Amino acid sequence: MIDRRSAIAGVGAATALILAGRVLAAPRKLTRPPRLRPGDTVGLVAPAGFVADRFGLDELGATVRAMGLVPKFASNLLERHGYLAGTDDSRANALNAMFRDRAVRAIFAVRGGWGCERILPLLDFRSLDADPKLLIGSSDITALHLAIAARTACPSLHGPNLASAWNAVAWDSFHRLVFGAETPVYTADDAAEDRLVPRASRIRSFHPGTARGRLLGGNLSVLSALVGTPYLPDFTGAILFLEDTNEAEYRIDRMLSQLALSGILGRVAGVAFGQCTNCANPGPSYSNFTIYEVLEQHLAKLGVPAFQGAEIGHIAGQLSIPVGVEAEIDASVGTIRILESLVS
Repeated sequence: MIDRRSAIAGVGAATALILAGRVLAAPRKLTRPPRLRPGDTVGLVAPAGFVADRFGLDELGATVRAMGLVPKFASNLLERHGYLAGTDDSRANALNAMFRDRAVRAIFAVRGGWGCERILPLLDFRSLDADPKLLIGSSDITALHLAIAARTACPSLHGPNLASAWNAVAWDSFHRLVFGAETPVYTADDAAEDRLVPRASRIRSFHPGTARGRLLGGNLSVLSALVGTPYLPDFTGAILFLEDTNEAEYRIDRMLSQLALSGILGRVAGVAFGQCTNCANPGPSYSNFTIYEVLEQHLAKLGVPAFQGAEIGHIAGQLSIPVGVEAEIDASVGTIRILESLVS
């Protein structure tokens, strides 16, 4: 027979340990990969959507060479299985080969789409701890970033996919982090907007103040789809960064509700919401709330620093955001300060 009093006491003790862990847990020790240098070999992978044709592959190689790097093409880059770049086994094997290849110093996802979540159980995450290297990409690549943060001590980089535009803003942000090992401060940039009062880069603060924590996040749709799986890291005390595209207001509402009900929103130290590109529903049925109003409803009540407007997301000049490193946000002015280098 179970001793009810002992059981209750045990639950209380466990709860106390959990709460104490939230406050007293030691900082996570990262295994940082070395910075990129001209002439380094980098892997090109397609863990989700497919590359259209050989010409597209040539363009991707040219982009890498323009960076001063040497491309190594994954085995599945020209495969096509429906809307995927090959079967799950093929895509996972190609990515694992790059993880294990000692000559490869970083890995670029060529594009997003859908499919990364399907291959998570097939990936060799231990190899990244043995030979740390950056995975670089965004959108559906969020599933890989979060899984790496959950399963390894290796950071990764939420930045442009290789097929992205790579304009001056995107390249400068990437280069400073990955080649220069810098710890920049990101602010809203309205210099390119030809308006008397800029709109696109305006910061909307839901709760002012500063917060420090481990940067975790990415695409909201992908993150919310991982709730309840073993591929999400612990968000306790984290700085949650989010972005999305082509999602109606009510679907953003639904996904944030899921993060709230799962306990994720209640554990974070702060929130930086980037851009929600093409997120206005054209129909009349679900268009009464704006994205700003939906975010305000969910983020203002958290009581932690939170803002909208960071240059993160499906935009040409997106910033590269390290996943897994310490950072500080100031929600009053909309800044993200990287506190530790992504690479060694």
